[in-house]
Amino acid sequence: MSSKKSSGISCQGATSITTFADFLCSKISPALCQAVYEKTAIAIARDMRIKVQDFGGNRAQLEVCILKYLAQEESFEKFRRYLYSPREFFQEYIKKLVHEYCLDKNRRLEMFLNDSLTHYYENIQSAVFTSTRVIKDRNDRSDKISLWLDEFCSSLKEVLSLPRKDLKSIEHLKVTDIEFLNNAVTEALAPLHDELKQGFANADLNSFGRQPHTILAEQCAGCWEQCPFCGALCTNTLANHDGDHQLVFHRPNVLTGYKWYKTDNLVIDICSSSVASECLFRIGEDKWIPYKKYREAGPPYSTWNILPDPSMKAYWKWFVCHFRTQLEKWFNGKFQGKGEIPDAWKKITKQEVLSQLDKF
Repeated sequence: MSSKKSSGISCQGATSITTFADFLCSKISPALCQAVYEKTAIAIARDMRIKVQDFGGNRAQLEVCILKYLAQEESFEKFRRYLYSPREFFQEYIKKLVHEYCLDKNRRLEMFLNDSLTHYYENIQSAVFTSTRVIKDRNDRSDKISLWLDEFCSSLKEVLSLPRKDLKSIEHLKVTDIEFLNNAVTEALAPLHDELKQGFANADLNSFGRQPHTILAEQCAGCWEQCPFCGALCTNTLANHDGDHQLVFHRPNVLTGYKWYKTDNLVIDICSSSVASECLFRIGEDKWIPYKKYREAGPPYSTWNILPDPSMKAYWKWFVCHFRTQLEKWFNGKFQGKGEIPDAWKKITKQEVLSQLDKF
């Protein structure tokens, strides 16, 4: 009789332990997967900041790389997206770099995911062993399973999002052999690990909650205010910075559609030279403001510090010449009269432009 009774308890205990291990792993699985992707996104961003030239400095450095990319592509449509929606274009460009970095022939994404998986899997295994070691000799308590779960969740609280309350349904299972429990959980974790690793072999960037390119975009962000005359970005590295917006090199005003009054002549002057001239600009239908007193126009003009400077990057001179026809069509104007393109601009080559950018 006693042997049958012992066998019955053993069978019941084994069933309880299997139930416990399976349920616990069913809760660990989504938490582990989420943690792996979150850690991997951060790891990818960190790695690219170190190894990819575009992210070697601040937002201004990234913009130089974007300008080089645009010149090499020679796509007017891409230029137009950059000029009209610079913030969105920056994000699009960063996303492209992340895709190339992670999904090239080296399949870096899979390596990043596996590294993160190994990190968390080892943490979970350690939590299992630690919980068993702490609880197995607690003969003063009959609720060892509950204590084991307390210890397990406590060990992982900085690692996984695994709320203790989600495990209440298994804390009252009749389990007395904690070592047996330890082995069962360890064995149940192995196929979970293998299944995730197998899935990572075909993973893509759509699987991430918070995308690596979003993290990089946040790290490379700055002020996104655009010059009201030429559309160039403020170069301050803080989004909500104190003081005026400013930048070093302004662009030809044609890039925001400026024309000379009552003509179809596109304006090739830059605002940093206009503020030293006797020219005026119009606000609304009939209000004219001297460029020298542009701040009197109120926001957004009054929030900018535009220093007099006649110098213009060769880049934009080349751009205006190279895409002359497209710009005339886009803004329904002509590069003639006061907007006549100087002959010197027409001699600038793309290679000269790229070489100049390399110096920044």
